[in-house]
Amino acid sequence: MELNLLNQLHNRRRTFPARRDMIYEGQVERSAYILASGWVCSYKLLPGGTRQIVDFQIPGDFLGLRSVLFRTADHNIEPITRVKASEVHVQDLLETFNSAPRLAAAVLWAASRDEAMVVEHLVDIGRRDAKQRMAHFLLELGARLKLVGLASNDGYSCPLTQYLLADALGLSAVHVNRVLRELREDGFVTFQLGRVIFDDFDGLVAFCEFDRNYLDHDGPLMK
Repeated sequence: MELNLLNQLHNRRRTFPARRDMIYEGQVERSAYILASGWVCSYKLLPGGTRQIVDFQIPGDFLGLRSVLFRTADHNIEPITRVKASEVHVQDLLETFNSAPRLAAAVLWAASRDEAMVVEHLVDIGRRDAKQRMAHFLLELGARLKLVGLASNDGYSCPLTQYLLADALGLSAVHVNRVLRELREDGFVTFQLGRVIFDDFDGLVAFCEFDRNYLDHDGPLMK
C-alpha cells in the first residue's frame, strides 16, 4: 500500500526551465514537489538585491514542503538546470500522511535532516574558515549525491558556478576562485569543468573534520 501511495505522488510530473523560480517568497496555496532530475537552489532575497542561498536540492529531495505546511512560501526555489519534478498538492500529502504513517515519518525524517544541514551551514559561515567551509560543503554534497547513486569517493558531476558557491558560502566569487585553487594546490580536491574530483578524499575529510553523522544516512527510525 505504501509503495502505491508513493507512486501516486508522482502522477503529476512537470518540467521547469533553468533560472525561473518554481516557488517565490510570499506565494500562497502552492504545491510541493519531489525532484526527479536536475538541481535547484533555495534562497532568500535581501531588499538590496543580494541573496543568500540556503541550500541546494538534488534528485529525490522534497521542494517547498515548508511552504505548503505554512501556507505561504517563506523562500524562493530556483532551478539551476532544467529539472523534472512531481507536483504534490497539499491535500494529497495530508491524505497520504493519514493513510501511511510510515511515509509521514519518512518525510519528517527528511525535514529533520534538512534542518540538521542548515545548522551545519550556520557553523560553516560562523566558525569555519573559507577553505574548511568549501571543503566541508563539497564533502556534504558528495555524501548526499552518493546516497542517490550520483557520486562516489572519487567525485561527482556538479553544475554549480562560482557565483552560486559564493552566495551559498558567504564568500565573494573571487574568494571562491582562490579557495578552490588553494585546495587543488594542496592536493585535496579539483573542481573544474563541471566535475568535483577528490584527489585525497581522506585527507580532505581530516582537513575540515567532516563528520557525516548529521546526515543520518540510515534513514528514519521505523519498525
